[in-house]
Amino acid sequence: MKKGFYTIMSAQFFSSLADNALLVAAIEMLRTSGAPSWHVPALTPMFALFYVILAPGVGAFADAVPKGTVMLISNTIKIVGCLLMLFGANPLLSYAIVGLGAAAYSPAKYGILTELLPNSQLVKANGWIEGLTILSIIFGVLLGGQLLGRVVSQHLLAFDVPMIDTGIATAPEAAIAVIVTLYIIAALFNLRIPRTEAPLQPLAHSVAVLVRDFSNCNARLWNDKLGQISLATTTLFWGVSSNLRVIVFAWAAAALGYTTTQASSLVGVVAIGTAAGAIVASLRMRLDQATQVIPYGIAMGVLVVGLNVITNVWIAAPFLVMLGAIGGYLVVPMNALLQHRGANLMGAGRSIAVQNFNEQACILGLGAFYTGMTRFGLTAFTSIALFGVLVTGTMWLIRRWHRTNCIRHRGEVEHLLAIARLDKH
Repeated sequence: MKKGFYTIMSAQFFSSLADNALLVAAIEMLRTSGAPSWHVPALTPMFALFYVILAPGVGAFADAVPKGTVMLISNTIKIVGCLLMLFGANPLLSYAIVGLGAAAYSPAKYGILTELLPNSQLVKANGWIEGLTILSIIFGVLLGGQLLGRVVSQHLLAFDVPMIDTGIATAPEAAIAVIVTLYIIAALFNLRIPRTEAPLQPLAHSVAVLVRDFSNCNARLWNDKLGQISLATTTLFWGVSSNLRVIVFAWAAAALGYTTTQASSLVGVVAIGTAAGAIVASLRMRLDQATQVIPYGIAMGVLVVGLNVITNVWIAAPFLVMLGAIGGYLVVPMNALLQHRGANLMGAGRSIAVQNFNEQACILGLGAFYTGMTRFGLTAFTSIALFGVLVTGTMWLIRRWHRTNCIRHRGEVEHLLAIARLDKH
């Protein structure tokens, strides 16, 4: 890997580590403050909100400004959102601002890979970045859970800054104060990200022009016979994966009677499986083989439904590892294929912004679906079953869509796969 790749990975790790620890702290803050129960599942769609709203602009911004600079600015926005939550702002609003920073961060994070590395290394690079992102989920949720635990939180609350009254009086507030330091560490790595030789693209000054350009890019990717399948698959995966973290908290409370700290370990178990699957995929799969993993998406939906029959943690742990592994093996080659097609059709930043828009719209939609079920009194088990059935059916339709493409547009699909196989520069 080229110089600078591991700096990007380090910045991504610490920023994502903080994001996931903050989710756990926000869940506990809502629970202990007496907020309505539906506020907890609403955290996920609130985080996705600005990804959807700002999608036309963030990709163009990432292509117009050096991507290391974009990552630094975005990380600073995350710090602002974290501090707002620490000092009493509504957790849903504060977490949405953190999502604003993440929305701007993502096109730069993924886009710089296509500028720094040849296409032949994209699957391996995605294995790295997805693997480290998943490790950051594991350690982030575990760290968030431990910071909220009785022993660690008591030590944190006992710590005093001389001559300064911080106003930090609860375990979630103490946890958030620690999480701010993780964002600061990420910012220090952002400062060392190298400038690539890729030319910057001018940023349009008109909102109408940005929206029209984004719409054209979105349509171009959805009309591409490989782009549409990889985009649909990764969109569904991230919609499921992001909401699954909150679902596991609800399931662990209902099926096992777990607290937030205890449930965080099970969310980490899912992420361990996803990391393992991502690593195996990065070693075994080539770019032109990516569509072969589509059936794993159907299996992922079936396993989500199967979660309802488990009431023993010793069965739950390996089951959740398997669920995560299937997801990890699915997403790495499909994500690499999507980046490859996007880079060939438009600028890297614009391509990632289109991807983020669709994925976060799915997160927003599935999150609203799950939040609505909670709001109207459905049990955690019923909500999980409906969620899993929806995922299974959607993934089956994507598989059928790809088969239809291979029959009706065989020449075009084979040509695009050949480009993915042969393009090494």
